[in-house]
Amino acid sequence: MNIPSKYDARNVESKWYDYWLKNKYFHSKPDKREPYTIVIPPPNVTGVLHMGHMLNNTIQDVLIRRARLLGKNACWVPGTDHASIATEAKVVAKLKDQGIDKNDLSREAFLKHAWDWTEEYGGVILDQLKKLGCSCDWDRTKFTMDEDMSESVIKVFVDLYNKGLIYRGYRMVNWDPEAKTTLSDEEVVYEEKQGLLYYLAYKIEGSDETVTIATTRPETILGDTAICLNPNDERFSHLKGKKAIVPLCNRVIPIIEDTYVDVEFGTGCLKVTPAHDENDKMLGDKHNLDVVDIFNPDATLNSYGLHYQGQDRFVVRKAIAKELEEKGYLVKTETHINKVGTSERTKAVIEPRLSDQWFLKMEDLVKPAVKAVLETEEVKLFPKKFENTYRHWMENIRDWNISRQLYWGHQIPAYYYGDGKDDFVVAETVEAALELAQSKTGNTQLTLDHLTQDQDALDTWFSSWLWPMSVFDGVRHPENDEFKYYYPTNDLVTGPDILFFWVARMIIAGYEYTGERPFENVYLTGLVRDKQRRKMSKSLGNSPDALKLIDDYGADGVRVGLLLSSAAGNDLMFDEALCQQGKGFGNKVWSAFYLTTLWDVSETAAQPNASKIALEWYEAKFQKALIEIEDHFSKYRLSDALMAIYKLIFDDFCGWLLEIVKPTYGQPIDAVTYNKLLNLFEENLKIMHPFMPFITEEIWQTMRSRTPEEALIVAAWPEQKAVNETLISEFQFATEVVSGIRSIRKDKNIAFKDPIAFSVLNNENVKPTFDEVLKKLGNLEDVSYVTTAVEGALTFRVKANEYFVPMSGTIDVAAEIEKLAEELKYTEGFLKSVQKKLANERFVNNAPEQVVAVEKKKEADALAKIETLKASLTALK
Repeated sequence: MNIPSKYDARNVESKWYDYWLKNKYFHSKPDKREPYTIVIPPPNVTGVLHMGHMLNNTIQDVLIRRARLLGKNACWVPGTDHASIATEAKVVAKLKDQGIDKNDLSREAFLKHAWDWTEEYGGVILDQLKKLGCSCDWDRTKFTMDEDMSESVIKVFVDLYNKGLIYRGYRMVNWDPEAKTTLSDEEVVYEEKQGLLYYLAYKIEGSDETVTIATTRPETILGDTAICLNPNDERFSHLKGKKAIVPLCNRVIPIIEDTYVDVEFGTGCLKVTPAHDENDKMLGDKHNLDVVDIFNPDATLNSYGLHYQGQDRFVVRKAIAKELEEKGYLVKTETHINKVGTSERTKAVIEPRLSDQWFLKMEDLVKPAVKAVLETEEVKLFPKKFENTYRHWMENIRDWNISRQLYWGHQIPAYYYGDGKDDFVVAETVEAALELAQSKTGNTQLTLDHLTQDQDALDTWFSSWLWPMSVFDGVRHPENDEFKYYYPTNDLVTGPDILFFWVARMIIAGYEYTGERPFENVYLTGLVRDKQRRKMSKSLGNSPDALKLIDDYGADGVRVGLLLSSAAGNDLMFDEALCQQGKGFGNKVWSAFYLTTLWDVSETAAQPNASKIALEWYEAKFQKALIEIEDHFSKYRLSDALMAIYKLIFDDFCGWLLEIVKPTYGQPIDAVTYNKLLNLFEENLKIMHPFMPFITEEIWQTMRSRTPEEALIVAAWPEQKAVNETLISEFQFATEVVSGIRSIRKDKNIAFKDPIAFSVLNNENVKPTFDEVLKKLGNLEDVSYVTTAVEGALTFRVKANEYFVPMSGTIDVAAEIEKLAEELKYTEGFLKSVQKKLANERFVNNAPEQVVAVEKKKEADALAKIETLKASLTALK
């Protein structure tokens, strides 16, 4: 075989990925095997591969590849999310560059542009996942705007509406002025920001008196419709029943009383702006106040904004503060810290806004999902600590605002036939809507032309909460064979930041529509951060190019680098050195394989005892590691599983076993050892494969001639066998002896090519099981067992055993005695200084317990070293 001495990931990875695709190893269809199913958290169709995607999808690929090796029918469903807000924003930006305003387009015209954009860019991230080695069933790729997926969303909306769970209401909502749409409460991120508290004087009608209020948003005074006092605040009792005049706009507003007002905050007087604050809206409803909305959808001021009409709210804030000061209304300003809501998607500051929107009642829907996670544990979260977060969200849930003022998305299936508030019907199709409208009104003359569909689209999460069901067409056709076979799915891998947005809602939908959990286990990854613990982002410039990492280190190296320090739920401090370590591990394994190809194999040579026992030891060590690896997988400790594999192969296989079994230079290896070694190498490749699929398949296929049915990707996971713990323990002892021999050779400059005599005072009653290994690894003439110390020899200890290497003819004895005597003198002096410190009662009584313990250890170590040095001197004399 013409095998390169160095591994080249670039030439290997595309070759094997194409091979896997060609042989349809990723494709799954129902059969008699146990199914193992994962649905991908669908990345935004606008997206490109970033470090979070790489971590998340590497973990999923590890799980799905291992399931294949375990003989399960593994099905990993890929797909993308239409991402209403993000995608519409990109399309709007592209149109703007072309000189086209979205508002000048019909819905149909805009959607054509959106679909064109999606078809051009929508598959980018899935193609990038292939470079990472993701073994998704690409034949099953879904998109949340696919026709069948869309029908499922509409079907669920209609069903929930008919159950009385979806309603239309005029409520205060979170308005994103950049995306020009509402957001759910969960899509608003609150950040502490420093601003100003403005103290403004309002005149009292019919007098020269004023009343001062404090506000963080002076521009909103133009929407004030009352001033509110606490009825128990005696400072303002004289103002009861009077009216105030709003500065600048001169609107006369009532002074009302309500215990809601905090007498300790600001001045104790509250301006009430029902159109722009949720709490003010409640006061307005309670006291029947007017509602004055001063903002346009883009948060510029409308006609109520006086001469500020058309200007942005933040521009107006500065300008109006200046005008209020010039006209004597601004009393003072103070620095103030408050929480400001921002859009999770656009980062724009949220504007509270009154609007007609669609809502889903959540109070009863969440109950089965709460029980499944927190009581019965039908759905398990890894790590378990996230149950507290889940509980908090679910127990404080509010009705879900599911409508968005967007074109791109699933259009709400509500059809209006009149001008009245309730003049609408909800149906899956316009034809069904017409029948309902005719029935509801008794007017059979109504036609399709009389119906107008609601212009809003549904929240993107309202489609993705159906994902585990809809990808198998389980919403439209719940009795279909695929849905019954693959659902419920097994594992979900995602980030904790969407535990509520997506995970909780999928659990809710699963129980509502199937009575079953959508998945059994939820593995919550951490966030990928840089070495300074900063979240990776384009704006900070600290997020590496994912594809360049793969190009530099190979997909296997990057996968290992990501997982080596990626415990579930804990953030990953990413360092490119981890990828280099992963690449280095692959190179180590390749070098081990390359070494085995250089040996000539003899069918007639006898198997050395050292090789025989070493192979038995490694098999025991492998089986013990396999138990550990299985335990880690069961607890979703994938980084720990990888580390166990890493140590087993790097240290035990490459570091010890190959060293023991490799033939003497120029000699062949016996066939028995060679074949057994290759069998163990194959077992190594199997446990490595989920983590490093490319290099393992390359070695597997190069090692022996294989048919497609014998590819590593569909091989069998190693079988668990009994573990010979005694053999493992004896070998561990032997490695310490080997280390002692090597230390003597190094310290005394004894070349390895020179055999040395070796004797053992076997106080530990160690069996001679690994004597042949000691002879080979130490280049010993023999291993002799003695009953007394050997004179004229250097010695070292392993536990109670003493080992002797005669010095005659190998070193200058006189020089060695002088060297040991000098070392003994120094060590005795060191011991005296330590013992002096320990004899000082003041030190022992006052020093921390840990410090005293360190000194006592120094004393013990020095005593042991002195004993060894004296024994060596005695032996030499």
